[in-house]
Amino acid sequence: MSKLLRGGRIGSARKDAVKFTASIKSDKKLLEAVIKINKAHVTMLTEQQIISTETGAQLLKALSQIDPKMELDPSLEDVHLAVEEEVNKKLQPEIAGNLHVAKSRNDQVATAIRMALRIDILDLIAVIIALQESLIELAGKNTETLVPSYTHLHPAQPITFAHLLVSYMDALERSINRLQETYFRVNKCPMGAGAIATTSFPINRNQTAQLLGFDGVLENSIDAVGSRDFVLETVADLTLLATDVSRIAEDFLVWSSPDFGILDLPESFAFTSSIMPQKKNPDVLEVIRARMSQILGNFVTCATTMKALPSGYNLDLQELTPKLWESIETVEESVCILSELSKNLKVNPNVFSKSVLNYSTTTELANMLVKKYNVPFRTSHKIVGTIVKTLIDQKLALSDLSPELLNKTAKDCAGITLAVKLEDIKDSIDPQKCVESHKTLGGPAPAEVKRMLKNRKTLTTKSKTSLKDQKSRLEEADVELNSATQQYIPKK
Repeated sequence: MSKLLRGGRIGSARKDAVKFTASIKSDKKLLEAVIKINKAHVTMLTEQQIISTETGAQLLKALSQIDPKMELDPSLEDVHLAVEEEVNKKLQPEIAGNLHVAKSRNDQVATAIRMALRIDILDLIAVIIALQESLIELAGKNTETLVPSYTHLHPAQPITFAHLLVSYMDALERSINRLQETYFRVNKCPMGAGAIATTSFPINRNQTAQLLGFDGVLENSIDAVGSRDFVLETVADLTLLATDVSRIAEDFLVWSSPDFGILDLPESFAFTSSIMPQKKNPDVLEVIRARMSQILGNFVTCATTMKALPSGYNLDLQELTPKLWESIETVEESVCILSELSKNLKVNPNVFSKSVLNYSTTTELANMLVKKYNVPFRTSHKIVGTIVKTLIDQKLALSDLSPELLNKTAKDCAGITLAVKLEDIKDSIDPQKCVESHKTLGGPAPAEVKRMLKNRKTLTTKSKTSLKDQKSRLEEADVELNSATQQYIPKK
């Protein structure tokens, strides 16, 4: 238990009370950021002549000697006291006692969370891009591989596997965009807000923000220390990403089941039963699906915690941070392993030999009657629906449809006379020709899918460039902070 805050208004505290309210277990992630914050703050205090150059130099030297990977004393309340205790071990009290001039743990923790979070956001974006690249690679091999699409989990229309994969890429791209937008709001600096009302010392908040690599200051001091909407926004982004990742995993799960038989999972990502030797269980995908639900749970936890709080800082906010880190770690791990699994997926090239998919081209049969025989679509829809019922009742396939049956059905159910050619029927119900005819923007035709893939490759390249620039700016800020602190530290 730290004695730094004891002996004034509050005397001793029960050890169990300190342990119950402490955040030291989850604060390890913030240690490096807290050290940097203290360095930037002391540098600013020195340049503003709030503390003497000699005091600033000694404080900066002590801070520079703290190992950002050191083990935190579990008996302490939080990382902020841990850093201050380390400085107190190295300096006299009259010097060390000035480390906390013109700042509070309230503005410091809000700043530290944002610093750690912005790195995590960039790392997560990199992982999402890697998944997109895995999907692009897989799609490139399957631009002409036919698979069924599904609505209501029933066979719908034929598409290409690449067409489906592009849909995943686009959902992931929206997550990247959301995270980039969130990064913009995260990368604002609360330092200088103090406990809630700033300080009477003539500090320079903009300088501190610049030294720490922020894009600006979070201006209002009450908002700066009391808001955690950036946490909610991030976990909301993660919830949307988790939803998409879970749906991808679910598709792969269902499609790799023997009943569907569309995909073959790589054996290195599958497990067998302890009793049934024939089993090839998709355990990895099931765990991804389960863990993605935890992100929604964490969002609800954070939102319900936040909604009940009055303005200003409350220690309830401390309980949000572990949920944030847990959510990021869980999503990142799941996206990483899904990326590796996707690279090795194989598609059944003969999936349309299954009888259950026999009627997936009936929409194109109806379209053919509209385009070639001037039948109104709603009438065509009725004719083809009647044909499907007749064929199923007679245990026949769509390939058994004859011009005679089609023409008779049109007369019987719609009162129109047709003379449909067998060639037109065969062309319209052929899955390959059906897919090739869907050349509309965003459709499954191989040429259109290849165009989309080329565009998605360009988007991932742009995302990687943007990501590199953002990381470079943070690295440059570290260099600037190091340079600013070193000028005060005496040379050996």
